[in-house]
Amino acid sequence: MSFRLKLLNVENNARAGEFDTPHGTILTPTFAPVGTQATIKTLTPAQLESTGANLILANTYHLFLRPGADLIAEMGGLHNFMQWHKPILTDSGGFQVFSLADMRKIDQDGVTFRSHVDGSKQRLTPEIAIQIQEKLGADIIMAFDECASPYDESYSTKAMERTHAWATRCLNAKTRDDQALFGIVQGGIFPELRKQSAEFISSIDFPGYAIGGLSVGETKIEMYRTIELVNKILPAEKPRYLMGVGTPEDLIYGVQRGIDIFDCVLATRLARHAAALTNKGRLNLMNARFSRDHNPIEQGCSCYTCKTFSRAYIHHLIMAKETLFGTLISIHNIHMLQELMKTIRQAILNNRFEEFSVEYLSNYEYKPGITADQIISETRE
Repeated sequence: MSFRLKLLNVENNARAGEFDTPHGTILTPTFAPVGTQATIKTLTPAQLESTGANLILANTYHLFLRPGADLIAEMGGLHNFMQWHKPILTDSGGFQVFSLADMRKIDQDGVTFRSHVDGSKQRLTPEIAIQIQEKLGADIIMAFDECASPYDESYSTKAMERTHAWATRCLNAKTRDDQALFGIVQGGIFPELRKQSAEFISSIDFPGYAIGGLSVGETKIEMYRTIELVNKILPAEKPRYLMGVGTPEDLIYGVQRGIDIFDCVLATRLARHAAALTNKGRLNLMNARFSRDHNPIEQGCSCYTCKTFSRAYIHHLIMAKETLFGTLISIHNIHMLQELMKTIRQAILNNRFEEFSVEYLSNYEYKPGITADQIISETRE
């Protein structure tokens, strides 16, 4: 199986392309909703497909612990198990393991940790992480890496060095040719570490490359500058994946700096907390001002929720603690991000992405009284 990114157009650093996988072509740039436990929370596969989602992410760490990679392989792999027959990406489990803090012990070979499910002792190494992901059967799999605190330079250096060694071991352990293994760049918010990591990971012939260790506590400005630095080094002919990032302003800024793939839990997490994404900013639908609002979540939106229900009805579901509200807002939030990515892609193909991004960000409220373009402009000073 040959995985190739076909770039259709590049405007400045923004790219529109096609990345072929065994379960279909991913049109880039793209946003992938997160299905941690082999499900996008509150949504059926049919509901998810209605949002326009093309690629989703599943979590290796959680599926390794429950129900187990062997069971999923026995059931025909992740696509058959969860009945999603479009492309799937699995992470390596590194981020989840390293977030366990006192429950894990790291050595040069791998990580020993206690399961959050039953307290059992578990072990992950680069080889085991690849073995698990091969059993899961996703189209894109990730090298085992170590995500460190963004501000600890000493530890970030050690974590980066382990990530580099483990990347080579992951490549050597891989046996399936129908899965694309991506290497991951680490290094905190430190420019020299990020440069060193990007150069090393780029020297390994992966089908694609990911930027990890961002959106973990650093400022927006630090994240944006790191993306810009790393993307100047990563190969232009390979897809670039920014891990764990998915707000509208971050999608636009990432595309401006050459990112092709994004993923984030934000769309469904916000929905479960009664918050809706719109092209003007977020709405808290728990607010009493929506109790008699006849409008849909967003005027002009073509998702099932907006075509069918009012803000007043969704507000009622929230106040009545009916779980349907999470489903309806999730449908809208994911659809909204998919439509944004389609618009971004078309703007790149039409050579008007910069014009679109300036207009969009000047009208998108990042925080009350602060538009996203005010955040973005600080990175250019």
